[in-house]
Amino acid sequence: MAEDTSYGTFETLTAPLRPDLRDSSSTLREVIIGRHKDDVEIVWENLKIASYGVGPKKMSEHCAYIAVLKNHINLGFYHGASLVDPDSLLEGTGKRLRHVKIRNTAQASDVSIKHLVAESIEELRDSLA
Repeated sequence: MAEDTSYGTFETLTAPLRPDLRDSSSTLREVIIGRHKDDVEIVWENLKIASYGVGPKKMSEHCAYIAVLKNHINLGFYHGASLVDPDSLLEGTGKRLRHVKIRNTAQASDVSIKHLVAESIEELRDSLA
């Protein structure tokens, strides 16, 4: 995965987090990178997100993001409204964006999360084909 560090790094983004949330965010990152190996990670420290896709444009070239918050991590999907979510994990009411609140490492590595990530990556690739 290519890393654009012009806006910051994942390590500096997650450094202020509690250790348990830092572990959860690293697990989420591994889940995404494990399925999205040849693509791009861009960290926007000012937005408190790390975003994953195929180019620099969030809404059209990215599929997912990790947002660091004080008491949890949001795993967000730029086109989450169109994802199949049999476990009703996705939250949000926007036209496109949806997210899952991640509160621990076990949740971050859950098979349902992995399925949402895989589906989001596949949807992005299909939309760009």
